[in-house]
Amino acid sequence: MEKQLVLITGMSGAGKTSAMNALADLGYNAIDNFPKELLGSLETLMESDDPAYDRLALSASSQDYVDFMNFFDALNRPLKVIFVDASDDELLLRYRFTRRLHPLLVKSEASTLEEAIELERDSFRNLEENMKDTLHIDTTRLTPQALVNTLKSYFRNPTEPEFAITFQSFGFKHGLPMDADEIIDVRFLPNPFYEPELKGLTGNDEKVYKYVMEREETREFARRLKNYLDFVFEAYRSQNKNHMIVAIGCTGGQHRSVSICNWLTEQYKGQFKTYKFHRDAARESES
Repeated sequence: MEKQLVLITGMSGAGKTSAMNALADLGYNAIDNFPKELLGSLETLMESDDPAYDRLALSASSQDYVDFMNFFDALNRPLKVIFVDASDDELLLRYRFTRRLHPLLVKSEASTLEEAIELERDSFRNLEENMKDTLHIDTTRLTPQALVNTLKSYFRNPTEPEFAITFQSFGFKHGLPMDADEIIDVRFLPNPFYEPELKGLTGNDEKVYKYVMEREETREFARRLKNYLDFVFEAYRSQNKNHMIVAIGCTGGQHRSVSICNWLTEQYKGQFKTYKFHRDAARESES
């Protein structure tokens, strides 16, 4: 697999951190403010078989940009560069709103915010000739969410679903899963626990699964649940949520919830990256 390298630079306050977060969500090992003094160590890690460095994103300030570019040029590796920018007035507003200090003020290389922005702008102007193959993104009129959307559309691998869902079964009598985004209560469905030949089995067994899923009320519920989750998943995706946990609960977490959890996984596994977890199925059979 060819290693994928991304370098993010640009004006301080223009959105480098948001850009790094977006790439992290896409599976990149995003390391913000990586010290240029450690670039030699980074080369060793990139040459290793560690998959953590197959997709790597780093950020660089105007002062360190040349050192990073020289490092990657020497490695002769393909590199994508992203330059985030915003108007000086917008940068002033952002810093005054967040009350954070500009890096050049922290380093005492400027005495005012206006001077810090001007100095950084000038340093990048001197580097423009080395930025011919760079993706420039002006965030002046972009919300942080719009910036994230732009980067995800540019870098997302269409063969890898970026939205993941965990379907988890559980028993209410053992407590609610505290990390669930959605909790679906299926205690109203017919309960295989009261069938002697099914009591000791779980929804992972075909007999129990058929008992639950072939009932008319289950079919109607499943149809309505699927319509509801289709809407919810699309709504969450539009807000750039990358992972959802849908918990399905019955009384003991062994029969009905496991069956519905398995059914949902089958419905969505071709559309999203799906995970399945039966929290209480291995417990001693309980009603």
